[in-house]
Amino acid sequence: MIAYLRGTLLEKTAGTVIVLAGGVGYEVDVPISTYTALPDAGLEVSLRIYTKVSEDAISLYGFLTVIEKRAFERLISVSGIGPSLAVKVLSGIAVESLVACLRAGDVASLTRIPGIGKKTAERMIVELKDKMDDLPSGPGSVVRKESNLSPLEQDVLSALINLGSNPAAAEQAVLKAKASVTSPNFEELFRKCLELVR
Repeated sequence: MIAYLRGTLLEKTAGTVIVLAGGVGYEVDVPISTYTALPDAGLEVSLRIYTKVSEDAISLYGFLTVIEKRAFERLISVSGIGPSLAVKVLSGIAVESLVACLRAGDVASLTRIPGIGKKTAERMIVELKDKMDDLPSGPGSVVRKESNLSPLEQDVLSALINLGSNPAAAEQAVLKAKASVTSPNFEELFRKCLELVR
């Protein structure tokens, strides 16, 4: 079981990185918070790894901090939340805000996280509310759902706000970026927005 990976960052795209270690390139899924804190390609990187083994694949999920990995492991312990959704949750809300929402039983805020519906939010609260004592807590604010943004654009907006961008400035960046990007995917739109909010 791979628990820690240190090597050269070969490639990075929003959501996925390839780390070259011992002559082997490991593809690792990462939340946006980890992605944006990574060094440039060609430099050394260290990631804490969660390994998921299934019948047809071995999937690696990487985190820069113990806190993020711990939050991820708590999330996937909830019925209905798999590793991919857990990464999406951590891309849409900071750990501190997630903990605050869970402790407060704030279903409304949790359902603003892309991919989380009311029933899942309620399950998260019931199953995790008293299991987050070793994680930091902060303001329970998450991205607002905007009626004029598509689900993809909401995901990008959520990621920008999670990285510390002003919500209004982040929304303007998304609106400008979508006008200049043809057939956008998450990575392309996110990269364009990062240029606009810097």
